[in-house]
Amino acid sequence: MRRALAALAVGGALVAGGSAPSPAAAPSTLRTADPAVRQLPVTGYALGSLPSSVVRRDAHALSTVGVAGVSIRADGAQVRRPNADLTRLLRVAHDSGLSASLLMSNWSERLGRFDTRALGRLLHSRAHRQEVAARLGQIVRRGGWDGVTVDLEALRRSYADDLTAFLAQLRAALPGRASIDIDVSATTRYRSRGYDLRGIARSVDRIALMAYDEHGPSWSDPGPIGSLPWQRRCLKAALRLVPPRQVDLGVAGYGYAWRPGGGGHSVFPRQARQLVADDGAAARWHPRAGEWSAVLSNGTRLWWSDARSWKQRLRLAEHRGLHGLALWRLGSADPLP
Repeated sequence: MRRALAALAVGGALVAGGSAPSPAAAPSTLRTADPAVRQLPVTGYALGSLPSSVVRRDAHALSTVGVAGVSIRADGAQVRRPNADLTRLLRVAHDSGLSASLLMSNWSERLGRFDTRALGRLLHSRAHRQEVAARLGQIVRRGGWDGVTVDLEALRRSYADDLTAFLAQLRAALPGRASIDIDVSATTRYRSRGYDLRGIARSVDRIALMAYDEHGPSWSDPGPIGSLPWQRRCLKAALRLVPPRQVDLGVAGYGYAWRPGGGGHSVFPRQARQLVADDGAAARWHPRAGEWSAVLSNGTRLWWSDARSWKQRLRLAEHRGLHGLALWRLGSADPLP
């Protein structure tokens, strides 16, 4: 989930402090019943803190809930067990007629970022890879999970072959019915980012292209979270290596605020709309990017992706013949249409 994991896990801070704003009327339609838009399979990612009611609310538009998740330990030799909140969401997904995939990652709460060193300790050791794969297989079998989503980020180029080997070991360790998905950071140069997409595709069911965080407060000037032209370029590069029916397009259900003095934070679409309304500012829709922006009176700049953005990504996925969509994340995003 890249940089958005840390920011969105805490719900997004306000520009001027205070409590979280209440939802406001959207400058775009939150729901659409457009019969011309065909429903594709949708994975909605969920943090353990997500209320069960949100899964039930969006269940009509979902096929899978990707529950985040369990992390590898700092030594790279083991993976933590799912806690009660994760197993609660597993039950809610199944009760709603949905699949539930357990997301495992190298996210470190202690560091507040993805742990590249721990990932190296996992991937560069055949024994560690086998131990973690076996443990995940055990968790899936005993817990009744439908599969595993691998979200290993902040890779180095040298990790590519070992990541492919780990996925093959994981495939062998999981029950035959279980699926493997992998989250891959969107780029136009996958091997240089540590992904051998052709090798990965041999072991996984789906590759979710995390086509967001094109811009963000700690690494770029203000700009779209995942503009359509950038997403098309990243897709083009990926589809040279893997078939489109094996790819899900990852879509942002959030935005960012850039403070005039530097820095910033994440915002939910409803928060962005409320901030704009309270300030008396005007939100601007960017047709080419497929996102909203606004400038507040204090100089804060906002960009966000909402339900209108989602509809355009759905059309892009259909146009390119993709398997489906993957939303980061339920609870921050607008309700699914």
